[in-house]
Amino acid sequence: MFDDLRNEAASKPFYDEEEAQYQPAASTYSSEKPGRFLGMTSLQRFVLVFLLMMAVCVIGSLVLFVTGKFVL
Repeated sequence: MFDDLRNEAASKPFYDEEEAQYQPAASTYSSEKPGRFLGMTSLQRFVLVFLLMMAVCVIGSLVLFVTGKFVL
């Protein structure tokens, strides 16, 4: 199978222009429901923002604890 690979690669063009045809990409923007941001529903956005807020609160608390500004 790989015996004459180098010669086969040299003899065949990698890209044939006759085979290439322009096809515009399908637009999904107009088919989406209004009110969706990045394809997420409002509940999914809420969960994402809530998890981000909890991560910021936890990391902020850890920074305050490590720097000695907050003591248990």
